[in-house]
Amino acid sequence: MNDQDLQRLIRIVEEIRDNQKLQLGFQAEALAMQRAQFALVQTQSDRTERIQDRAEYIQATSAQLVAGARKALAVILPIIIVLIIYLSWLIFR
Repeated sequence: MNDQDLQRLIRIVEEIRDNQKLQLGFQAEALAMQRAQFALVQTQSDRTERIQDRAEYIQATSAQLVAGARKALAVILPIIIVLIIYLSWLIFR
């Protein structure tokens, strides 16, 4: 190998090194973006979990209200029917 070939080889190796550094920079940027995206997904997942817990609580409360309304209806409806029968008896007597 002569001096010119050696200089050319050094330039090629330096280009490879520079390109590798550039590629490492791009990979670092991509990794930072992936970490940011993962943090966003984690935040959304936590928020979704909180919303789901709240929905379950609201649904349980609603079920309790419906059960109470059914019990009240079971008591009030016969009283109303008896009062309607009594009113009809008073009117048609």
